[in-house]
Amino acid sequence: MLPLEGIKVIAVEQAVAAPFCSSRLADAGAEIIKVERPEGDFARGYDAAAKGQSSYFVWLNRGKHSVVIDLATREGRASLEELIAGADVLLQNLKPGSMDKLGFSMARLRKDYPALICCTISGYGDDGPYADRKAYDLLIQAESGLASITGGPEGPSRVGVSIVDIATGATAHASILEALIARSRSGQGADIRISMFDVMADWLAVPLINSEAGNPPQRMALAHPSIAPYGVFHSKDGKGILISIQSEREWKKLCAEVLGQPGLPDDPRFTNMVERVRNRKLTDKAVGDLFATLSRDDLLKRLADADIAFAEVNTMADLSTHPHLRRIEVATPNGVVSHPAPAAIFVGEPRHYGAVPAIGERTDRPQTGLRKSS
Repeated sequence: MLPLEGIKVIAVEQAVAAPFCSSRLADAGAEIIKVERPEGDFARGYDAAAKGQSSYFVWLNRGKHSVVIDLATREGRASLEELIAGADVLLQNLKPGSMDKLGFSMARLRKDYPALICCTISGYGDDGPYADRKAYDLLIQAESGLASITGGPEGPSRVGVSIVDIATGATAHASILEALIARSRSGQGADIRISMFDVMADWLAVPLINSEAGNPPQRMALAHPSIAPYGVFHSKDGKGILISIQSEREWKKLCAEVLGQPGLPDDPRFTNMVERVRNRKLTDKAVGDLFATLSRDDLLKRLADADIAFAEVNTMADLSTHPHLRRIEVATPNGVVSHPAPAAIFVGEPRHYGAVPAIGERTDRPQTGLRKSS
C-alpha cells in the first residue's frame, strides 16, 4: 500500500509549480483530480517534444485524472463544489483572486469543510503592492535577483530549468504532507499560502546575507566566489572538467598527484585559500596549464586516483547516456514516453507510475457536471 492511498486531491492547476506538487502526491498513491478548463491546461501546448505532446505536461501529470470544468458556468462551479466536498486537499495556482471571484474563497471553504487542506500558490502572496501581478518562473528569477547572480560577467542569465516553479512545487508538496500529518492528530485541515517570490527569496538567503554585509556576489559562470581552484579547466582534447578543492589537504594532493608539482603549496601566493582566491588568475593558470597537456581520460584517472572532487561539463546528450541516469516509462495518449525517474528511492518498495491523461480523461466513475473527452 502506498503512503497516500485514500487521499483525494483536487488540483485546480496549470503550468508547472502546482502540477509538480500534485505529481509527487500522485506518485505516493493519492488520487489526483486535475481540473482543466475546456481548452486544457495551457502547459499542454508548451512544446511537442514528447511524441507530439508537451514535455512539461508529460513530466508533471502522470497518474492523474483529468476532468474538464468550465468554471465560468453555474454548472461548472457546482461540479467543483461537489469535488471539493469529497476531497482531502485542494491545490490551486490560478491567477490571484480568481478562486474568490468564483465563490471559492479559502475562508469560506475552511468554514464549510474544516478538515480540508487548502494550498494556494501565487506569485507574490496575498498582500503588498505586487499581490495582484501575474507571475511566471523567469519573471520571479528576475524580480528576486536570482538572475543577477547567474551567468557570467557579461550579464545576468536565466537558470536553465524552471527552478522557481520546481522549488515552489517542492515547497507545496512538503507543506501539504506536514498538514496531512497534523490533521491525523487534530482532525483539522489547514490554509497554506505559498508565494513563488517567498520561495526564491528563502533560497537566496546566503547571497543576500553576503550582499548586506558588503560582499555582493559576482557572476562568475562556473567558478566559486570564495574558493580556488574551483572551476572549469579544459583537457588537451577540449573536454571541460570542473574541479572543487575544498581544503588544504585536497590542494596538496591535487598539486602532488595530479599537477605533478608537490612544491606549489609552499609558494606564498598559493599557500592557503585566501591567497589562492586573491591570486585566482595565477592559481587557475597553474591548474589550467597542466590540464591542457593531458587527455580527458588521463585527467579523469588522475583525479579519481587522487580522490579529487570533479565533474565533467556535460550536455543533455551526455545526460541521455549517463551511467547514473535512472528512467521511468509513462503511458501517454500518444504512446509510452521515457524520462528521468523521481529522485526518492524507497528500498524494497518499487513504484509504479500512472498514465498521463488526455483532456477530460477520467478512468473511474464520471460525476455529474464533468465534461468527458470525445
